[in-house]
Amino acid sequence: MREIQIGGLVSFTTIDYPEKLAAVLFLVGCPLHCVYCSNPHLIPLHDGEYDPEKVLEWLKSRVGKLEAVVFSGGEALMQGDALIEYMRRVRELGFAIGLHTNGFYPETLARAADYVDWIGLDYKTTRNKYGDLSGQNIAHDHMIRSLDVWLATGKDFEVRVTCDPRFVTKLDLMEIATDLHNRGVKKFAVQKYIPHFEDSTHNTTPEQRAQFFTDKNLRATIDALFDSVTWRE
Repeated sequence: MREIQIGGLVSFTTIDYPEKLAAVLFLVGCPLHCVYCSNPHLIPLHDGEYDPEKVLEWLKSRVGKLEAVVFSGGEALMQGDALIEYMRRVRELGFAIGLHTNGFYPETLARAADYVDWIGLDYKTTRNKYGDLSGQNIAHDHMIRSLDVWLATGKDFEVRVTCDPRFVTKLDLMEIATDLHNRGVKKFAVQKYIPHFEDSTHNTTPEQRAQFFTDKNLRATIDALFDSVTWRE
């Protein structure tokens, strides 16, 4: 892939980069096929919807109005050197660079680290359930390697888990939180699962989706493990 392929763009957001006004670029391509994926059209590699040079020109017009640009997907790191070069060009405009990643490409993350200021890393479920959720049995190990890469940078980040009750139980959530605490993670986010493509045989109930947020003891126990916990309902 010779140039970055951009499949979507959000021109303004206050929630995708902590405490910064940002734009989000959604890149095409992802090695995972997560059951609850909200952007399945971005999974296969294909030509993007946006001209990268025109997007860069638009970003120049946002200097002084926006503070950050977040690269999301799909899995942005799948685009390798094309992504890293584009991040460099965007960062030279004065924007902070954010990255949402599933952690599947730790070596690429290491090469991109000089141009990235903050990441949101997805920890999808416990290791034994990763294959069922994501379609890739090796994805958990890659994610942990990416976590180690980023911890070594000393830069800001959060790890987040989306609590799809088909793949995450309360015990699973505690296992994940404890693992992250033991690894030295300071910022954790627990995200409510919002169904997009459920069918009648694999559906969830509002009570199942809310159980992680209504359990006060669970919340208090997890809150005590980190400097910051965000509960996103």
